[in-house]
Amino acid sequence: MARFIHHRGIRIVTLEPEECMTDHCVEGDIVLVEEADGWWTHFVGGDGETHSYDTAFDSYTKALWTAKAAAEFAAE
Repeated sequence: MARFIHHRGIRIVTLEPEECMTDHCVEGDIVLVEEADGWWTHFVGGDGETHSYDTAFDSYTKALWTAKAAAEFAAE
């Protein structure tokens, strides 16, 4: 089940592996997804396109703190 956190007015969504971004995410969301190589941080754009960092994080905690930092930057 998708989990939602609001940080500085930005929604951070954590998805389970079987969940689809298009079902749970909207423009402006930051999405955390665990894949085989680690936790990926995705940013949802206006047309549903996503952008990601070039590497995965080795833990959920690192991905979450990075998402929170990005949310703070976006909120300024």
